[in-house]
Amino acid sequence: MALAVLYSRALDGMDAPLVTVEVHLANGLPSFTLVGLAEAEVKEARDRVRAALQNARFEFPARRITVNLAPADLPKESGRFDLPIALGILAASGQLPMQHLKDYEFAGELALTGELRPIRGALAMTFKASKDGRAFILPRDNADEAALVQDAQVLPAATLLEVCAHLSGQERLTRHIPEIRTSAAAYPDFSEVKGQAHAKRALEVAAAGSHSILLSGPPGTGKSMLASRLPGILPEMSEAEALEAAAIQSLNGGFRLDNWRRRILRAPHHSASSVALVGGGGNPRPGEISLAHHSVLFLDELPEFDRKALETLREPLESGRITISRAARQADFPAQFQLVAAMNPCPCGYLGHPNGKCHCTPDQVSRYRGRISGPLLDRIDIQIEVPALPEHELTQKGGGEPSAAIRARVGAAYERQLARQGKANARLATREIDALCQPDAAGMALLKQAISRLNLSARAYHRILKMARTIADLAGTDEIVSSHIAEAVQYRRFDR
Repeated sequence: MALAVLYSRALDGMDAPLVTVEVHLANGLPSFTLVGLAEAEVKEARDRVRAALQNARFEFPARRITVNLAPADLPKESGRFDLPIALGILAASGQLPMQHLKDYEFAGELALTGELRPIRGALAMTFKASKDGRAFILPRDNADEAALVQDAQVLPAATLLEVCAHLSGQERLTRHIPEIRTSAAAYPDFSEVKGQAHAKRALEVAAAGSHSILLSGPPGTGKSMLASRLPGILPEMSEAEALEAAAIQSLNGGFRLDNWRRRILRAPHHSASSVALVGGGGNPRPGEISLAHHSVLFLDELPEFDRKALETLREPLESGRITISRAARQADFPAQFQLVAAMNPCPCGYLGHPNGKCHCTPDQVSRYRGRISGPLLDRIDIQIEVPALPEHELTQKGGGEPSAAIRARVGAAYERQLARQGKANARLATREIDALCQPDAAGMALLKQAISRLNLSARAYHRILKMARTIADLAGTDEIVSSHIAEAVQYRRFDR
């Protein structure tokens, strides 16, 4: 029989739809035709496969070869189809038995020597393969991430010859079990930051409730130091959260087993485009907000970012998802990131500094701050000042409270939230806020006064209630009192 059928996977956003690889050999002048909406890197498989088969001492059939990647209306990209195409040619030409091909799915890029090179998206593809009850054969370098899928049968191989030996029954591939290191992540510690007690408290509240935060202050006051230490006090990831985050990083080929169940800090440069931030491209890929899923996105020098790029953050900050639409394709990516931003108070950076170096005019300051729109600022829960340190705090010996102590309080508050509503306070919907975040009479009176004096929007009102709920959780109380409301209101600097 000169027809072989194998299975592989494409990538379509977070999904990995099944691709049937059909290889047919026919009489006629030697040719190699590849059909099925294949992009340039897939069509180049013809030359890679021919060289790999010949260098592995197989016979490349001098016949008319037709390879179909079905379904025909699904775009196919990257070199992951090299391995199933090569195996299909061997099976169709009788050099490889085909009776067990239906039990496996294959993905891998071939080197000209026949070695298997790593691919991206292995985690998403393995997840779908395990749901369909098939084992997955893929490059050895992808084995650790693919095997994170529970109950998945991952069979890694280093070369094309190893895969052929397995399918021929000569030398079986063994199921891979990932070696997950359980050592603690080496996060920077809060004890290294001198002073700034108010900013540290705000970051503790942000970490406990997954609130977004904006730090404003002169250069050298510790804004970047504080932001880089936020991942070290965040609650530990659950298994489901870790698998989601790893799957997204795998789509870009950036997953590392060392980061399993660890909160990471993504810090794109301020020259990043809107596509770099939210994702996109002809074949949509995740952007920084999705790569920071269940972790921290740090935007330093916030006003220096392109305004159009910043405005794209509005919707995902609210919904926790981003939908990328193109003329022919649409992709949906999760984006539950925790935003931490930093900015200077004026163009020169020294507005309000004790040294009096700032000579910016009010108009210059207004234009500088106007680079960040009001609707975007309104979506940032916590907005605080990080002032210059007084001399006695800067020169004192010893640091402040270590991250471990702060993390313990944050973890306890987060567990209260999970037990009460099953998610962080920042993710509460309006109906849940009305049910879970109502303050006592004194707290409500103070909140009404703040609404009147500060002209708070409805969004700011709800965010203050959610922050007050987090502050109460940190205090270990079920009731929200006036002191919790007062602290939450003072975190809205730009409202004031």
